[in-house]
Order: sequence, then structure tokens, then C-alpha cells
Amino acid sequence: MLDQSAAPSAANKTIFLKDYRTPNFLVDTVALDFELGETVTSVISKLTLRRNADGETHAPLVLDGEQLELTCLELDGKQLDETEYQLVGDQLIVAEVPDKFELVSTVLIKPQENTQLSGLYKSSGNFCTQCEAEGFRRITFFPDRPDVLSIFSVRIVADHKLYPVLLSNGNPTEKGEMDDGRHWAQWEDPWPKPSYLFALVAGDLGQIEDSFVTMGGKEIILRIYTEHHNVEKCDHAMRSLRKSMQWDEEVYGREYDLDVYNIVAVDD
Repeated sequence: MLDQSAAPSAANKTIFLKDYRTPNFLVDTVALDFELGETVTSVISKLTLRRNADGETHAPLVLDGEQLELTCLELDGKQLDETEYQLVGDQLIVAEVPDKFELVSTVLIKPQENTQLSGLYKSSGNFCTQCEAEGFRRITFFPDRPDVLSIFSVRIVADHKLYPVLLSNGNPTEKGEMDDGRHWAQWEDPWPKPSYLFALVAGDLGQIEDSFVTMGGKEIILRIYTEHHNVEKCDHAMRSLRKSMQWDEEVYGREYDLDVYNIVAVDD
């Protein structure tokens, strides 16, 4: 097993439009597998990548990553040793890659110690994420930039008693119980998204539920999650959500494109 850590990020610096460069690699699909733990969390990431025809022809693969402990890296099913990649500052660099390939990385992170509240962190007993603008790189290695759009698939495993609610992007597709007291949930988002829109929440939360019928006749399940003592305060938020969805349709002709709409509102 490999035992390398990405170094802490440098101080924020100004980014200029004139310095923009086309991404050398695009990520078509992302499959994430989270095992949420009380001291450490494991994240397995399976990326389907291809070289961008508009990028540099022979550029190495460069992925962003901060405060990640890399334990395994595989390219097209072959585990790479330490001579086949580099960890330089906040980047993972693989010099020799084909034009199309699958990269699987396993990292360990510590959300309980994430006081920056960027990426995956734990607060008031709940796991939460904040990925805008560059927090996703604190979850796994990725080209963490807004012009790389990917289809996300997410599996979350956690203690059922402590974290009965498991949420992520897209639609819930499967869930189940495990023999050790944990449970799991699978989420699939069919629409390509940038990494800064990734979201995950796991915790003991209450909820209210309603529905909205789109202009195309599709019924959308609406849920607002919050701490149990705040559930009775969510009615106004639900009414506002329904009105805003109707306004989007009437003004812009925009119909909601998923089966569920989840909002999480917590004290901190």
C-alpha cells in the first residue's frame, strides 16, 4: 500500500482570465464510494477520462488534491507504484497515460479535523460538504475546475443509528442494510456537473415533504431536511420553493429535470 499525503494548500492567490488554459483531460463519469467513519473516512474514486482534443497533445495527467492520504492508485486495472506517479504540492501527476483510460484512487480523509469547512467536514454530528469554489479537491484527486463536467454516481456507507439520512446529488436509486449496523445509499445524477456542485450530507435529521407537478406533468418530490428541533420552522421555506419552481417555468420555461429536490438547512 502507498502512504503519501498531499501537502496543505498555499495561500489564496489571484486568478486572472488571461491565464486560462483549456483542460488537457476531460472526465466523462465519476463513481465515488464513501465509507464515513468516526476518525477517518475512505473515498474510492473511479474516473473515466479522455484526452481533450483541444488541449496539449502529450500533456501528463494532473489532478488537484489537498490533505489527502493516497493509499492506492490504479490505471486501467493496474496498480501503479511510486515510480509511476508524483505527488507534488497539491497535485497528483501521472506522466504516461493513454488517450482514454480509467483511474481508480483510494484516499483517506479526516472530516472531523477539517476546520476550513471546505470539502467534506463534520459539524454538530453531521457530515456536510462545501465544494464551491475549490473544495472538491479536499475529497479526492480530480481536475477541480468548473469547465470539466462529469456524470456523478455516489455510494455512501455509514452507521445507521448515527446517520440515518444519506444524501447526495441526483436521484436515489438503491439503499440497503449491512450486517455490522451500517447502511448504504446509492445516488445517480444523469446530468453532467462541475465538481464544485458536488454535495453529500449524512446525519440524524428531520424533514418535511411536499410535491410539485411540473408543466410537463411530472411529479417532483420536495424535501427539506433540518435538525429535529427546527422541522416546524420549514413550512415557509417549502412554500417558497414551490413558488420559485413555478416562477422558473412561467418566466424561463425551465422544468426541473430530476425526480427529487432536496434542501438541507442546518444551524451551522
